Amino acid sequence: MASTNSWTHEIESPVAAPRLFRVGVMDWHTLAPKLAPHIVASAHPVEGEGGIGSVRQFNFTSGTYASQSHTTTHACHLGLAIRHYTRLFALAAMPFSVMKERLEFLDAEKCECKSTLIEGGGIGTAIETATSHIKVEPAASGGSLVKVDSTYKLLPGVEVNDEITKAKESVTAIFKAAEAYLIANPDAYN
Repeated sequence: MASTNSWTHEIESPVAAPRLFRVGVMDWHTLAPKLAPHIVASAHPVEGEGGIGSVRQFNFTSGTYASQSHTTTHACHLGLAIRHYTRLFALAAMPFSVMKERLEFLDAEKCECKSTLIEGGGIGTAIETATSHIKVEPAASGGSLVKVDSTYKLLPGVEVNDEITKAKESVTAIFKAAEAYLIANPDAYN
């Protein structure tokens, strides 16, 4: 019998909530191939313009980490920070080559959304359904707190094992890569 499970995860960041939400959620399909090309080969909208009902697709690399050389110290620090947070994401959490997600709910002013995995990403092989609710809240320090609630229904006979840990590491890697980009580019996404 299939079982429904859920997990929650929180990530602290020194970056303001609206900026982190825009980069780590709303525009991640544009930035991921640039910030983490060793993980995300390409990403693009499939349907819609970014509002409710929109579908976007992420195409992943084989998971092989490839170092890149940078010509400036600034770019080197940014690259090292991003690779630091995404290396584990690439090697541990991408046992699939493609993932499509549909945006079910969006409140950009409150930095909150909910999406459903509709293809790839383990759908049909380990997972029957999966949804994620993400909210990026302002923190008293001026930074933000990312809150992720994920609910999924496993196919009969599939065990959770360490998949929750891998999923949390992946989410953390995404937001830390977005954070590193925003810290290195203080005028971006203001």
